[in-house]
Amino acid sequence: MSRTQEISSIDQQNAAIMTKIQHKGLTKKKIFQRMLIITLGAVIMSVGLEIFLVPNQVIDGGITGISIMLSFLTGWKLGVFLFLFNIPFIFLGYKQIGKTFALSTLYGIVILSIATTILHPVPAFTQDILLATVFGGILLGVGVGLVIRYGGSLDGTEILAILFNNKLPFSVGEIIMFFNLFILGSAGFVFSWDRAMYSLIAYFVAYKTIDITITGLDESKSVWIISDNASQIGNTIMDRLGRGVTFLNGEGAYSGDEKKVIFCVINRLEEAKLKEIVTENDQNAFLAVADIAEVRGGRFKKRDIH
Repeated sequence: MSRTQEISSIDQQNAAIMTKIQHKGLTKKKIFQRMLIITLGAVIMSVGLEIFLVPNQVIDGGITGISIMLSFLTGWKLGVFLFLFNIPFIFLGYKQIGKTFALSTLYGIVILSIATTILHPVPAFTQDILLATVFGGILLGVGVGLVIRYGGSLDGTEILAILFNNKLPFSVGEIIMFFNLFILGSAGFVFSWDRAMYSLIAYFVAYKTIDITITGLDESKSVWIISDNASQIGNTIMDRLGRGVTFLNGEGAYSGDEKKVIFCVINRLEEAKLKEIVTENDQNAFLAVADIAEVRGGRFKKRDIH
């Protein structure tokens, strides 16, 4: 073996070691937790479909909406179409996102297909179209949100949008919106136009519920403060809010002046009090507040205030 081959072999071994380090397998406990939550999410979605939406001829967007319409037209079980139509997207998901995502999605789709088949003979909970639309949309959103939160998906539309995003001058969100408008509009020809409009309501309710399920109700906010009284403001935040703060060193691009920047994470109930603290200590302070989807680690937990 030449020196060059030896170096190449060593590099390959190092790369393999680094890959194993970077892609540690999930523990059995985490795998069980993921499977349990994905199962729960798929079952909740199937209840929303078979107990509320499908009996009242209301559809959702994406592959689910196409499956509902084809099930109505052919008389085949909804679960058959959900499984068959999502299989190609699971393969695309493996290529675009990864093995864990693909396996989680496959498991979720299998549970969803089985659950919808089992629940199909169960009569609708309500014949009130508006109640069915709203509650069906909520259950869909909770189910899909739980599965997404734990690394899977129950509809291949987003995967397809990611693929098209590389070839079209549109964002993933715009592509998904186009698909869903076309699918939801088709409900007007398959069912009736009032059902198409109710389907839009169900889709909107599900969309918003997915966001709430993924991010949680306890929304956190990041706060950036630039002030000449940064130390005083930071100490007051710690004393009166019980939140930790981080001081960063900044420099004004125009003036070149050095500034202290305060970074802090609070919940939405504390926003008004924090603004009050900043105003009391420096009325000319720069303050920026933004929503955060998730906070982990560090010292985010609130300290008791006495």
